Amino acid sequence: MSSSWFDRLLSSIADRGRAWVKIPTGVPPLEQVVQLSRSLISERGEASGAALARALLERLGTLGEADRLTYYRFLANDFAPDPSKLKLAAEAYLAAPTPATAMVLGEVAEPPRQELLRRINMAPGGTATLVRMREGLLPLLRGHDELIPLDADLRHLLGSWFNRGFLELRRIDWHQTPAAILEKLIQYEAVHEIKGWPDLRRRLARDRRCFAFFHPALADEPLIFVEVALVNGLSAAVQPLLEQDNIQELKTPDTAIFYSISNCQKGLRGISFGNFLIKQVVEDLKAETPSLTQFATLSPVPGFRRWLDARFDKGAQHLLMAEERVAIAALADMKGAKGAFRRLLQTPGWHEDAATATALKGPLQRLCAEYLTASNGGKGPTDPVARFHLGNGARLERVNYLANTAPRGFKESYGLMVNYLYDLDRIEANHEAFVRHGTVAHSDAVAALVAQGARAKNGVTSLLGFTGRRSAS
Repeated sequence: MSSSWFDRLLSSIADRGRAWVKIPTGVPPLEQVVQLSRSLISERGEASGAALARALLERLGTLGEADRLTYYRFLANDFAPDPSKLKLAAEAYLAAPTPATAMVLGEVAEPPRQELLRRINMAPGGTATLVRMREGLLPLLRGHDELIPLDADLRHLLGSWFNRGFLELRRIDWHQTPAAILEKLIQYEAVHEIKGWPDLRRRLARDRRCFAFFHPALADEPLIFVEVALVNGLSAAVQPLLEQDNIQELKTPDTAIFYSISNCQKGLRGISFGNFLIKQVVEDLKAETPSLTQFATLSPVPGFRRWLDARFDKGAQHLLMAEERVAIAALADMKGAKGAFRRLLQTPGWHEDAATATALKGPLQRLCAEYLTASNGGKGPTDPVARFHLGNGARLERVNYLANTAPRGFKESYGLMVNYLYDLDRIEANHEAFVRHGTVAHSDAVAALVAQGARAKNGVTSLLGFTGRRSAS
């Protein structure tokens, strides 16, 4: 990674501060890291602090897995707030709840490790190191509750440092973007695998767009990127968008399809950039291509198969309408319609048989619509991709059958994908309805699918949890 001008400045300051500090030697790396951390938190000089922080980062890079866990525990335990000071400040606030006592309570409640992490951030490459530190910390949280406060501090600080105001939107271009960044797109693509340089070049062709957010401290590291296809009408399947020889540069495309959004830095998990990314890209695309009137996604439904399989396991009734039970049972040559439905779905290559594909289309689309419009007690659907787009104010527009016939598509959702429509005039209203009440804005087509499900249950409220209301838009 090429160093930024800020890293070069910090390195110069650290060089000058080296004469003012004592770097421990002759002890194991873990002990060096502990000593440097204690020295850094007590240091007051800018140059000497930078020198200590740089030395600390250098030693951190030499720690093995066990020593790194020990160091994380050290940060969590030895740099916690002072209990006696915290008690006094809390009692003072309870006795006189004024802005002044609240400010004192806030100051003593902040763990000293936050200040230590801020000082580590002042070393050359400090921000990248802290992002990697959190990436390594996250898998440890499940078995080590004592590390949760350290993760909370890292998330708090990284959330401030990676605030939208500090991010830069860049268009990724085959001819102008450095090869090192292009290579990272291949590495970080999380939705539809990029199969080498020819595949990437296709995704950056004339009828495609790609945008990414960058941070000044990670100049050559994309934080999140989105891939867009310029087409006419809503795309119903992803394979045509991914075909390398299917370049169609339209003079007046009317629709921008966001078909892949990938977060790149695992250490920034839980810090959302996607909502700002989509909205800013929409504005840029509108300015560049005035013929665009529709902005939508072609999105996976990663939780649908797991949700449906769980209902099979529980013996859920009312999954099929009467005529569907007959057709599916006949295809499976079984008497139990519910069992026949599941048996067909578990048959390899079932979608390649025309009769089977036709018989399963209606039930799968309807059940997916129910899954994505479930109220769940006012919380909305549990599907993470749905929550992301609905929380951004999008509308569930269409459920697409056999839209992703790659192995991952069947593993996640039996091949289904959906379109979320970003209606610029309704985004705020849809967002408010979703975050306040879990109400899923959806189209008439989706409402019709849900209504079919209600009829399948003989007019009884869906046992699958649907109580959402159709939007007026």
